[in-house]
Amino acid sequence: MTPPIAGAQLPLPAHLASALDDATNEIARFDAELGAQIAPFAAVLLRSESAASSQIENLTASARAIAEAELDIAVGGNAAKVVANSRAMTAAIKLADRLDADAILQMHQALRGRTVPDIAGKWRGEQAWIGGGAVGPHLAMFVPPRHDLVPAAIDDLVEFMARDDLPVLAHAALAHAQFETIHPFPDGNGRTGRALVHALLRSRRLTRTVTVPVSAGLLIDVDAYFDALEAYRDGDAGPIINRFIDAAFSATANGRRLADDLHAIRESWNGLIKARKGAGAWELADVLLRRPVVDRDTVSRELGVTGTNVYGPLKALVAAGILTETTNKKRGQIWRSVEVITALDAFAARSGRRTPPQHT
Repeated sequence: MTPPIAGAQLPLPAHLASALDDATNEIARFDAELGAQIAPFAAVLLRSESAASSQIENLTASARAIAEAELDIAVGGNAAKVVANSRAMTAAIKLADRLDADAILQMHQALRGRTVPDIAGKWRGEQAWIGGGAVGPHLAMFVPPRHDLVPAAIDDLVEFMARDDLPVLAHAALAHAQFETIHPFPDGNGRTGRALVHALLRSRRLTRTVTVPVSAGLLIDVDAYFDALEAYRDGDAGPIINRFIDAAFSATANGRRLADDLHAIRESWNGLIKARKGAGAWELADVLLRRPVVDRDTVSRELGVTGTNVYGPLKALVAAGILTETTNKKRGQIWRSVEVITALDAFAARSGRRTPPQHT
């Protein structure tokens, strides 16, 4: 059985207090800085965080593949799973003011509903274990509580998340570790649990406008992250809090660099676009910062134009060397911004796994 946490006394390690305050302040600054900018960094950061969270589960996809999957989420592969994770993150943030058991189920439904509807949005109905093979749990690295104990354990977690007497980042780290210990779903626990982190950060108003790419910070050392979860299950909360502190600093530094890269790219386009001021080409250039791959329908929706009017902005940006036209087997004509895709891939590379994972 998972020890209850709702009313537990959770003294924070003294040596982490100062770093925890600094990391919390850094997240607040990052959210305020990027949230106040005109460029649409909220969408970019949410997609980047979803990709990093998926990569922790060995679900790796390029920025180009993810952007193309967003055009048609019926496509398969890891890119489609990253897009599904973006839906779960979006659902988590929308549900931030109602963090109850049903909200958690809705996050999981958003993540897995299109691919495994039989288990999506439902607590697991049998014993689970992590590692050790498929035969049984006797060699497993971790065995979560019996399935019949999951609803009560989640109710306890929900009560814990409603507390307001803990530093927000520590609160999120502990809630995440408790969720992963409960392991309430047959599949998708890691991604749902990291989406829950963002719901709690938004619920406690540490973040208000953007998604801080915490998973990108955790991805830097996945073994340390999993080791911290094991330490938590053994009764030591310090390592998981410390991992979230380190992840916060890494995430904000990497996120700022991505924002700077995108700013520079967009600024460079000003001297290339030959269309008149106010023309659709300029608006489409702004769209490309958050949607680096577009098709005819996307342009029509984003610019509010129809028929052949969609092609004027596209042709202007192709002529400027900003867009590259190609044909996708599923979508027909599509247009890509190679520069934006490269910047997103560079963000992923900076947060990429440095050591191979030893856990599943």
